[in-house]
Amino acid sequence: MYLADSWQDYQLLDAGNGDKLERWGNVTLLRPDPQAVWPMKEHRADAVYHRSATGGGHWEYVRDLPESWTIRYRNLTFVVRPTGFKHTGLFPEQAVNWDFMASRLSAWKKANGDAPRVLNLFAYTGGATCACAAAGAQVVHVDAAKGMVAWAKDNAAASGLSAAPIRYMVDDCLKFVRREQRRGNFYEGILMDPPSYGRGPGGEMWKIETGLYELVSECAKLLSDRPCFFLINSYTTGLAPSVLKNVLTVALPQGHAEADEVGLPIRRGNLVLPCGATGRWVP
Repeated sequence: MYLADSWQDYQLLDAGNGDKLERWGNVTLLRPDPQAVWPMKEHRADAVYHRSATGGGHWEYVRDLPESWTIRYRNLTFVVRPTGFKHTGLFPEQAVNWDFMASRLSAWKKANGDAPRVLNLFAYTGGATCACAAAGAQVVHVDAAKGMVAWAKDNAAASGLSAAPIRYMVDDCLKFVRREQRRGNFYEGILMDPPSYGRGPGGEMWKIETGLYELVSECAKLLSDRPCFFLINSYTTGLAPSVLKNVLTVALPQGHAEADEVGLPIRRGNLVLPCGATGRWVP
């Protein structure tokens, strides 16, 4: 398992009964998590997310909280903001992938002398974008949601990366990739975090089961002749890590692919909460 165990401002205090209790800086939140099917011991939180039977849900605030606050991971700072769909704008388990990419990019830059180019698809609020930019990469950040791209800019500013070479695009990922092919652009690193289902800004439909391999194979055409990495992250229930490894192996037969679960250590006992899967390819 790829374990995100280097946080200081974030901690998974406990999990169980379909919930997880987390510390985000000095704020504790209790949110649903369907993987936590065992009993939980701790329950006290500053805010609790309650699901609605008709979809969505709402936050119950036990004490007054700011609308948003910041937490740090290594040299990065992120804006945390509870949303109406239980999310906070950050997936802390992805820190293990930020470290992997930052290490690869730093070594690539040292070996090659220039700045590596990175394409981040379904880039959300830009945690990976910030990690790659801080490691010296030029990053193209693509997401179909204008609000998420704005949040990513806030995270870059909070991390001192406002002047970093980051290009933000509100676009459908597959259409953008094909335009990049026609433009003759190439990247040393490519990463993606595709949803199970989604719609592009022009109403384009996305389903990971039917769209993932096509997107990866099209992205493979954008890798430069000095590639650094290709990373796929997935939260789709039932999509095993080995599926991601197979997709990478078939789309990129030259090189090495591996995949595993991503997880967060739980403070109670020796438990780990599984948080999706990641496939990694390196030349």
